[in-house]
Amino acid sequence: MQFQYLIIHCTATPAGRWVSPEDVKRWHTAHKPYGNGWKQVGYSDLILLDGSRHQFVKHNNDQIIDSFEITNGVAGINSISRHLCYVGGLDKTFHKAQDTRTPQQIETMLTIIQEVLAYAPNVKIAGHNQFASKACPSFFVPEWLRMVGIAERNIEGRKSVKI
Repeated sequence: MQFQYLIIHCTATPAGRWVSPEDVKRWHTAHKPYGNGWKQVGYSDLILLDGSRHQFVKHNNDQIIDSFEITNGVAGINSISRHLCYVGGLDKTFHKAQDTRTPQQIETMLTIIQEVLAYAPNVKIAGHNQFASKACPSFFVPEWLRMVGIAERNIEGRKSVKI
């Protein structure tokens, strides 16, 4: 399918709490009640607190989402999307959505966005909260994208549902 969306997510974990790629994989693929019981992790890439990047699913950096590249990030559009997640998204009390991205995470996120736009120049970038009634990724992606100079043609326009 044609690659149409890059969706940004958060792990919905407290600010500063270390989360490993293995943790995320277990949350998504372990059988219930210990996980979601999915066959595939929900994200293509994970950005750790120190800004390092873990690629859950190898992708061939083209404008097609092949069947092996599909992850479970947003119901209904996974076959046309890649999903990028950063560790964090909640305040330290674990009760309130908060943009907890570290400077290193922001730098890596921008690097990944630029990589994607280089091979998929028409992709739209959005937050999970623009497609579902969730706070994730705990900030309004279109506003941030405008602040960092991403072209308007690459910004998904639908409104955020919940932050």
